[in-house]
Amino acid sequence: MESDLHMTGYDYNIILTSFYIGYILLEIPSVILCKAIGPGWFLPCAAILFGLCSVFTAYVTTVSQACAVRFLLGVFEAGMLPGTAYYLSRWYRRSELTFRLSLYVAMAALAGAFGGVLASAILTLPSVGNLTSWRMLFVIEGIITIGVSLVALIFLADRPETASWLTPEEKHLAITRIESERRDTPLLDQLSRRRFVRGAKSPVTVCVGVIFCFNAMVVQSMAFFLPTIVRAIYPEFTTVKQQLFSAPPYLLGSAVLVVASWLSWKVDTRQMFFLVTTLPVIVGYIMFLAAPTTDQKVRYAATFLASIAFTMGSLTNAQVAANVVTDTARSAAIGVNSMFAHVGGLVGSWAFLPWDGPLYPIGNGLNLACSAAIFILSGLLWVWMVRDNRNRDSKAAAAAAQDGSTGLGVDEDEDDMEWEHPAFRWRP
Repeated sequence: MESDLHMTGYDYNIILTSFYIGYILLEIPSVILCKAIGPGWFLPCAAILFGLCSVFTAYVTTVSQACAVRFLLGVFEAGMLPGTAYYLSRWYRRSELTFRLSLYVAMAALAGAFGGVLASAILTLPSVGNLTSWRMLFVIEGIITIGVSLVALIFLADRPETASWLTPEEKHLAITRIESERRDTPLLDQLSRRRFVRGAKSPVTVCVGVIFCFNAMVVQSMAFFLPTIVRAIYPEFTTVKQQLFSAPPYLLGSAVLVVASWLSWKVDTRQMFFLVTTLPVIVGYIMFLAAPTTDQKVRYAATFLASIAFTMGSLTNAQVAANVVTDTARSAAIGVNSMFAHVGGLVGSWAFLPWDGPLYPIGNGLNLACSAAIFILSGLLWVWMVRDNRNRDSKAAAAAAQDGSTGLGVDEDEDDMEWEHPAFRWRP
């Protein structure tokens, strides 16, 4: 690709950046559109469009054309992560959402592993007309995406009530399970600007969004540059073998993601796992920076520890979803969280620069700093949530002891006030 498009200097980084510009600009509008028309239509249609963008990438001949297609790819893909998280929140209870989201995020990690294997296979194929091997990669993956999306367009239901593949008893069970933890809150409310804003500016939404931003710097820089890192570790390998060696770290990252999310579901907490899963990532980047150039095994082992950063994708989205009341606020919280992440992805696309190789101390140092910031912020947020809940309990108890009331002292219901309502409690 570098040769065919005559790429020099920072051209690759610029192409990556164009994707994030489209992604960040359309993040919130995409979430609003997803709620307005329903995720059963929105998600498959968006996937069809970005599948087409993948196919179009095979026919670019200049860096400018590649930037334009990547920008459109970001526009159409912007609603996928928040839209999927929001969609799953219509089907699963708060404690269950982390694990279900982990299965989705694990597919992204496995795509990195499978993508490396698929790329190594396609790179061995002869050219077909003017489609050289790297162009065929985009065509094949784009066609697969479009095919799967067309199937999803037929079978993906907006919510349990509209699922033709559920019996009436199963629909009733699915609805009752969600209603059981949301008290008198309607499962689907009308799109409300007031609730949307309160969900977006919740302290937990903002703080978790910043954490996810730092995490995305690590995850996205690894996703984009892992083949480059592997090439720097094993320069004697062929391109095909380097692609194959980029796959195993993703497999470990996927496994830890699913296991940690399952444990989070069982103990019904997420904040603790922010800390637990960040520690090995910190160790991994210390190994990157401390290992000598000749120590290939240590540097390659570090890529496995760094891959555990993928775990935060499910944990952060489930956390912001668990700490709002209404459906509208939930869509806002997830959308803002995802937008923060892709600001981090934009920065991550510039983490590894050509002149910084082969050890990339700046890129690895940045990822170490981001991981340390995640650990510190996660701990502080956990302490704040627990203390704020205690303060709310104390105020309610004091008011009840004084006048025998509930201690709420407000007429507006919790649905409209969200986290500002005295009856609301954070869920670490």
